[in-house]
Amino acid sequence: MVFRVLVYTRTTGYRHDSIPAAVGAVRALGRAHGFATDATEDPAVLEAPLDPYAAVVFLSTSGEVLTPAGRARLAAHVEAGGGFVGVHAAACTEYDWPHYGDLLGARFDRHPDLQPGRVLVENRGHPATRHLPPVWSFKDEWYDFRTNPREARNVRVLASADETSYEGGGMGADHPLVWCREQGAGRVFYTALGHSAEAYEDPDFRRHLLGGILWAAREPAGGPES
Repeated sequence: MVFRVLVYTRTTGYRHDSIPAAVGAVRALGRAHGFATDATEDPAVLEAPLDPYAAVVFLSTSGEVLTPAGRARLAAHVEAGGGFVGVHAAACTEYDWPHYGDLLGARFDRHPDLQPGRVLVENRGHPATRHLPPVWSFKDEWYDFRTNPREARNVRVLASADETSYEGGGMGADHPLVWCREQGAGRVFYTALGHSAEAYEDPDFRRHLLGGILWAAREPAGGPES
């Protein structure tokens, strides 16, 4: 049975040039792996019932992107068992809604210049990371966060940034980059990666994104909790 994913890309702050490539990548993953993708920037869509969607993906959203009704609808959807996936600038979103920071697990603080670095994979049992090597070389912005998500409720860190591998890191030796958590009956997955359009052409990153979506949606290919 085909399930549906809602990809939301509204921005009221910085807008990433990679958004069209990112949406295209999610659509391609859906065609290849059995899910349908609806993409929107209309906040009214999130005011409607979200029951048709196994997961809602905030894909490089920024700023305040939800109405009060949309906030209530999204919170209720996840509490009732819906999946939520945040990609890259999703951590730069809804600063005026405290629940969103709790839902995601941390909020964006700053980033250095786009540059190569190393991802340290801590959990290779999760569908978003099981295909990756223990040390994964990648090029991104290497987000710093206002708080360490490892200290948030129910967070399981899947991968961290190796700050010795790039210039300008600000979190130190413990720098979570990818994590997942439970919220009510729902599942939340976040990856800080995905700044550039080139990332969405990378097979390892696409499998990373796919694994996060399938896990959040509780689809069998996403595997059990790990």
